[in-house]
Amino acid sequence: MYDEIAAQNNESDGPSGCGPLLSTDTPDAKPLRQQVFEHVRANGRAARADVTRAIGISPGSATTLTADLIAAGLLREVEGLPRETGRGRPPVALEVVPEARHVIGIKLSDEVHSAVLTDFAGHILTSATLPSAPGLKSLDALLEEVDQLMDLVLQKGDKPLSDISAVGIGMPGIVDHDSGKVSWSPFLNESDLDLSTAFLARFGVPVHVDNDTNVLSLAELWFGAGRSISDFAVVTIENGVGMGLVLDNRLFRGARGMGLELGHTKVQLDGALCRCGQRGCLEAYLADYALAREAATALHRNPRMLQSPSEMLETLFAQAKSGNEAARTIFRRAGRYLSAGLSNVIQLFDPGLIILSGERMQYDFLYSEEVLAEMQKLTLSDGRTPCKVEIHAWGGMIWARGATALALEAVTDAALGEARA
Repeated sequence: MYDEIAAQNNESDGPSGCGPLLSTDTPDAKPLRQQVFEHVRANGRAARADVTRAIGISPGSATTLTADLIAAGLLREVEGLPRETGRGRPPVALEVVPEARHVIGIKLSDEVHSAVLTDFAGHILTSATLPSAPGLKSLDALLEEVDQLMDLVLQKGDKPLSDISAVGIGMPGIVDHDSGKVSWSPFLNESDLDLSTAFLARFGVPVHVDNDTNVLSLAELWFGAGRSISDFAVVTIENGVGMGLVLDNRLFRGARGMGLELGHTKVQLDGALCRCGQRGCLEAYLADYALAREAATALHRNPRMLQSPSEMLETLFAQAKSGNEAARTIFRRAGRYLSAGLSNVIQLFDPGLIILSGERMQYDFLYSEEVLAEMQKLTLSDGRTPCKVEIHAWGGMIWARGATALALEAVTDAALGEARA
């Protein structure tokens, strides 16, 4: 009934290259030049004949389009494809010129910020982390931390900031990707902040901002299990609860770009207090701070004791594993709320796959057979193929890599626009 996999630390095995492997069926398909480029990048290397078959164009068109991309310095010819007969010259393949562009992806969080530097082909060149200052912070203070983090990753990669074509940022909260404005984030002391404009003014580099679960969904679509799947959902449980949705190989953000806030859907009227200020949100029963709040009572901790939520949760999990019934009850209740949330996702969007991700996936109580069985029980399943569930306990760096996909999308559009000009 369910397709569960063990926690992973690396991206799924599969073809080299990066980006969706399936073409989109939407009527607003990308220009042929961009389809050629993205097909080559997704496969790592591809012969012109492969491009011709995959995109459905004539050999002459493939030759013309690839010649344009080679002249623009975006693709190059290489030898290395295997011979079909074992005789003659090896077929010439095309690949992305990695050094044509460089981008940085950043994941901002309550505890540790992460950054990844990649080339135009999506290869990781280096990465870095930086502790996040505790408590609420101003936009200027956040940008100061971003400045330090980018300095670290650029020094490790031996690159100047002038080599960076764009930066992608994923962060928790309500983010308008199109405008780069942050309506609300749990670690900012103000709302409705124009992060994109402030970033560009400080660094002189274009930035593309999105909710962190959206960039994790891009990580799955570009580098993980979602590369060969056209439709799937990602649900994350960490400091908050988030959701990303991919439809027809494209990230869906809602009609106005700020939807899919699963963590702030209401599961209990006048229920537990959420950090957004409202009550009864799903996040208020599943997120780190919610479980830690329950743990303090179950473990008889003095609320004045300085213990981080992560330390509290580690203790709670150990107690649950050792048979502490109060600790088990906390996870059991959280699991039931998760079942309800996942059932709602299935009822609304009917995905073929839900990927559960985030650090809390190390707590197997949250995806036990009982939780998944309850999810199915709450779902109207007559005539419906059961939704598969996979568990990906990614570390923080994969979120940052997803943010590089956010930047690479924008840089690719710009680069191919320059090539047309």
